[in-house]
Amino acid sequence: MGWWRVKTTSQLRGLTLFLTFIVLLLTIFKMQAAQATSPVLPDKVRTTVAGIVSYTRWPQLQGLPKLCIFSTAAYAATLSTKNSDISYQPLLVQSSEEALRANCDGIYFGNESPQQQLQLIERYQSRPLLLIAEQNPQCIIGSAFCLNIHNDAVSFSVNLDALARSGVRVSPDVLLLARPGNNSHE
Repeated sequence: MGWWRVKTTSQLRGLTLFLTFIVLLLTIFKMQAAQATSPVLPDKVRTTVAGIVSYTRWPQLQGLPKLCIFSTAAYAATLSTKNSDISYQPLLVQSSEEALRANCDGIYFGNESPQQQLQLIERYQSRPLLLIAEQNPQCIIGSAFCLNIHNDAVSFSVNLDALARSGVRVSPDVLLLARPGNNSHE
């Protein structure tokens, strides 16, 4: 009668597999569309991170600070590209051990959980260290600065407790930008 009529179990199984495949493809396309970012978003992330670093002071640091960027970060490529408009020396790292060996002045975390961030911070405790996280929305433990990346906007939160323990000094102007409702840093 119609093409939708299924006469055998193998036809039913084939139709089920076909429909599952279609649903899977649609899900993948939807996820890719959701992950697609504006071409200016990486520049906004880079500008925000460079701004935070430029308003940070390390005791006894000579020259530009070395910012270790975890390879798990969504914006690792953008942040690690050497360029004259950045206020740090980028170094891409693959692991906590590599970050420890590199003697970083700052660390940019990617997919590392707040607990993983805290574990690395505890092992690094003897040095002043600027900590910025890409994936720490609550910003309660771990990094001092937590980026909030939504749609085409980049803002950040500050964990004052973590910042006080970090050993670095940050201009109060940067701290004011993190206040809720202040969108001038986006």
